Amino acid sequence: MGIASTCRTKAVRGALGTALVLAAAQGCSGDGGSPDREAGGGGRLPAVETTGSTYRIPRPLAPAPGGTPIAASDRGTDAAFGPARRWTVLYHSADAHGADIAVSATLLVPDGPPPDGGRPVVAWAHGTTGVADACAPSHAADLGDAVYVQEIRAFLRAGYVVAATDYPGLGTPGMHTYLVGADEGNAVVDSVLAARRILPGTSATWFAAGHSQGGQAALFAARAARRAPGLRFGGAVAVAPASHLDTMLPGVIAAHQPGQLAFALYSLAGLATTDPSVSLPRLLGPAAARTADQVFGECLKDRHPALSGVTTEQALPLDAARLAVLGRTMAAYGNPDRAAVPSPVLIVQGGDDQDVPAQWTAQVARNLRALGSPAVVERTYPGGGHDDVLGRSVCDVLAFFGEHGGRPAAPCVPFG
Repeated sequence: MGIASTCRTKAVRGALGTALVLAAAQGCSGDGGSPDREAGGGGRLPAVETTGSTYRIPRPLAPAPGGTPIAASDRGTDAAFGPARRWTVLYHSADAHGADIAVSATLLVPDGPPPDGGRPVVAWAHGTTGVADACAPSHAADLGDAVYVQEIRAFLRAGYVVAATDYPGLGTPGMHTYLVGADEGNAVVDSVLAARRILPGTSATWFAAGHSQGGQAALFAARAARRAPGLRFGGAVAVAPASHLDTMLPGVIAAHQPGQLAFALYSLAGLATTDPSVSLPRLLGPAAARTADQVFGECLKDRHPALSGVTTEQALPLDAARLAVLGRTMAAYGNPDRAAVPSPVLIVQGGDDQDVPAQWTAQVARNLRALGSPAVVERTYPGGGHDDVLGRSVCDVLAFFGEHGGRPAAPCVPFG
């Protein structure tokens, strides 16, 4: 469900309740960032600092409204993105239960002065990168994959600021609440508020756009847009959004494909972090339990070597009744089509996607319309896969932004 970072780390998360051990991830994070910088609003913020691959968060963290910056480091001009100026920021957000949390993000600003009225913001939500802190896209030069650079460059060329959240627990202390929609959606919205407070020349108009896990996040962000009442939300773009979480575990087990086990383990770890009724040690077989920390400590989306020789039934020895309960719980936290989206939505899908089936995404669109969502548009690209659909759809995405209050349409060429 998304694009995996190539970053590897020696950090091991205590997914089964053991302590978090932090170790530096060579080539994955900086040495603590730049000195204090002047924020766009005139205040001064401390620089972002890390311990290994984990961003340092003040303890205790004084509560503050969502989007309030905690720290910011100006990384200077990043030629890979166009050029653009790149920032790493920490900001306040809220989890699914309303608790105040810290989240990290990358901000990218087009070169040159902003136009009259300022630049609109695209809150960009990434696909699966893993659950270790080193897997946070803000640690990677390419935010996780070269295709993301191409997509974001297109947004920057069109005149948008890009705010790219890492999501809760990626880069910040604690387990990443993988596929917990409210956590992700809140972090997406609050990244825009943080960008507005740090960067001069941003307008009040913003959009959410995401791929796979990020497509799910974009739909949750559309419902959470009320967190930013002073801004104008133009709409959401969901590319191959993660959905049908109630079928994930039975599907992984029945498919007998050990390569999908990492997704299942990520999902269960995120669920256990959010819902106290879910105990990860009681759900995993002995072989999966022994190797879970290794799986959670590396940025993989494919089969982990530690799971070689482990069948899906051995990894997840769960009967039908237990699977049904878990499926309902996962769906309650993460299915993106359980409530109407009041704003315009563009749903993008590759016809030959092997990770998120096209029929699932078509069902998401039908469900959103049936619930009363007023403006859901679908674009399916025949022969498109899970990742290359980003390049094939980018001009349609920019046109959608332009139609809903974004930058005027300009000549555009798809990539990939």
